[in-house]
Amino acid sequence: MSLAVPILPPLVAGQKLSREEFLRRWEALPELKFAELLEGVVYLPSPLSRSHGSQDFTVHGWLTYYVAGTPGTEGGTNATWLMLSDAPQPDCCLCISPEYGGRSAVERGLWTGAPELIVEVSQSSRDHDLGPKLRLYRAAGVLEYITVVLSEQQVTWRQLVDGDYRPIAPDADGLLRSRVFPGLWLDPDALLRRDSRRLLDVVQQGLDSPEHRQFATALAARRRSG
Repeated sequence: MSLAVPILPPLVAGQKLSREEFLRRWEALPELKFAELLEGVVYLPSPLSRSHGSQDFTVHGWLTYYVAGTPGTEGGTNATWLMLSDAPQPDCCLCISPEYGGRSAVERGLWTGAPELIVEVSQSSRDHDLGPKLRLYRAAGVLEYITVVLSEQQVTWRQLVDGDYRPIAPDADGLLRSRVFPGLWLDPDALLRRDSRRLLDVVQQGLDSPEHRQFATALAARRRSG
């Protein structure tokens, strides 16, 4: 009896694959941690720079602080999503948990559907984040999409309106405020400076706001009714 194990072809950047074939090959490569399928094309990211990693870390802390004060929400970093026929790996995502009325689910140990909010830090990935990823997230119904473009020192927060993304403008105090997650407030200049203290102070102001209290109450009610 033959004990030969079939060797799958590797993942190669630029290949066109179905999502099932992409996942099958990736699962046979346990040493490969980062890979995406966007519009049916394999994308293997470049190594992350120090500035990209530091900015990622700052964004993660900002979202983690909000989740800690908002039961019924959860976040993730660099997790693979089964999204339409693709498999993106967003830098950060924020979701309403399924048991609290969120739209995402879990399949084969992976998130499936679309989170309510995604953040991408863009440096070498700029063209993908503002091209195929933006188109995918829009088509999949990601309600808010933030890009932090390091080369241009620009933070853009988009809201999905009538099937297209529209930028959210800062309020008079210079802060950006989520329409989907009340109380998720952002000082974009502090984010670019990686000023974590200022970022957390602003989020705390959001968590103390009447709109966040109403949101938290509504989430709790969804959980009870569920």
